[in-house]
Amino acid sequence: MVNTAKYQKLLSIVVPVFNEVELIDVFCKRMLNVVDSLDTFSFEIIFVDDGSEDGSYQKLLNMFDPKASIKIIKLSRNFGHQIAITAGIDNAKGDAVVVIDADLQDPPEVITSLIKKWEEGYDVVYGIRKTREGESRMKLLTATLFYRVMKVIIKIDIPVDAGDFRLMSKRAVNSLRKLRERDRFIRGLVSWIGFKQTGVYYDREKRYAGKTKYPYTKMIKFAIDGITSFSGFPLRIATLLGYLTSLSAFFYLCNVFIQKACGNTVHGWATIMIGVLLIGGVQLICLGIIGEYISRIFNEIKQRPIYIIEEMKECKSDGNGNFTGKPIAN
Repeated sequence: MVNTAKYQKLLSIVVPVFNEVELIDVFCKRMLNVVDSLDTFSFEIIFVDDGSEDGSYQKLLNMFDPKASIKIIKLSRNFGHQIAITAGIDNAKGDAVVVIDADLQDPPEVITSLIKKWEEGYDVVYGIRKTREGESRMKLLTATLFYRVMKVIIKIDIPVDAGDFRLMSKRAVNSLRKLRERDRFIRGLVSWIGFKQTGVYYDREKRYAGKTKYPYTKMIKFAIDGITSFSGFPLRIATLLGYLTSLSAFFYLCNVFIQKACGNTVHGWATIMIGVLLIGGVQLICLGIIGEYISRIFNEIKQRPIYIIEEMKECKSDGNGNFTGKPIAN
């Protein structure tokens, strides 16, 4: 797709994929419809297979598009959603990069609205979920609570109700690439780099097929990563708990002396056990919070690579409707 009259801006679309074999065909069809409608741009679509076990990678290899270059990156194992996004961004060449999941909850058609805002001069354009179809009340409640808590306890302005679906300019992407921390929270990192940012409202659709890749266990870990990556507030909670426990112990000690002076001492083990369990519980909570931060320090100082690429191919049509894939040196 080459325009000889003038330079066409290249838009890179990063798509993390994990066990989405049921969705790839439909996603590609809708995405290519978007590509066809934006004939003033050239495109590269970067699929990052994050250790899928359901044939997603082979399915991707069977895709082709005569108008957009397709890169397929296969990670050596499942590194996680945020790492897969990072691998895609690292290998994007576009003047702007769009990150979108393959589950079709974030409609590809919204990309046109993101591009319009980018052309107005914004470096980051994120999608804001106006409605969230097909999600349980518990999921909606926990998501709402998470964003509001993050808004209160961290100093950077992370937009409420916005996920990883967004467009970033080349200079924003270049800045993001410099941030190589291992426990990644992409939407927080994008907010941290600054630049001119705005949002586009859209209705989030229900998952087209398959099961969510974010059960509650992963959601909890994701929330912990987000909070500990950008705030020392949990450590201050640990300190506050220590002060409150010490203050409670002091008042209880005063009460013991008063009761002793009045001859109202009660012999028994209940109060002792309550005191021991209370203090022990607070200590364990504080140690757990400190441990979370220490584990992140431990991950950083090991300096392991964030991800490992097993295979990477650039795939194009040969002009006759046949799909070809050539290896790219890692």
